[in-house]
Amino acid sequence: QVQLVESGGGSVQAGGSLRLSCTASGYTPPPNTFAWFRQVPGTEREGVVAAHDSGLMYYGDSGLGRSTVSTDNAKTTIYLEIEDLKPEDSGVYYCAFATWRVHPWYEQSSYATWGQGTQVTVSS
Repeated sequence: QVQLVESGGGSVQAGGSLRLSCTASGYTPPPNTFAWFRQVPGTEREGVVAAHDSGLMYYGDSGLGRSTVSTDNAKTTIYLEIEDLKPEDSGVYYCAFATWRVHPWYEQSSYATWGQGTQVTVSS
């Protein structure tokens, strides 16, 4: 069974950057999808980015322009880099994994495996 371990969260000053990592343990054959979601207290969790094993990348409104998603060669780790961080980027970031190419990529019920979440706090 696949398990996800996230890392890279923390406190950052506005204007800075950070890189989140999510590594899947267990067998992750294609097809599959990795994704990052963010949840801010009092709001619904929203999709930030996603990556299919095919190489296709998807960006949500919150991840567009300042975010870059990538995977390692083995495609067992997904990275999310966010530049020019803003206080509204704060929240708990969750990694998610699906054993198929999720469409639409932001459909949360399509992901069977979730990480524990990592807190990102951006201060102005």
